[in-house]
Amino acid sequence: MDEGDLPRQKGDAASKLAGEDLSPYSQDELGERIDLLEAEIARVKAHRDKAAAHKAAADALFGGKS
Repeated sequence: MDEGDLPRQKGDAASKLAGEDLSPYSQDELGERIDLLEAEIARVKAHRDKAAAHKAAADALFGGKS
């Protein structure tokens, strides 16, 4: 069985981050965290868009579901 065939684990990284206590962080640390999270959001959106374009190209070539 390939790893891709396995179900995704519940409690992904975003869920864990959302539950983290932020009170120990300084203003600067919170700003750095926001910058990192915004960069990750941009990376995920770019991957989503690339996957959508790939699917659209495959659908155009092979005739997607109607």
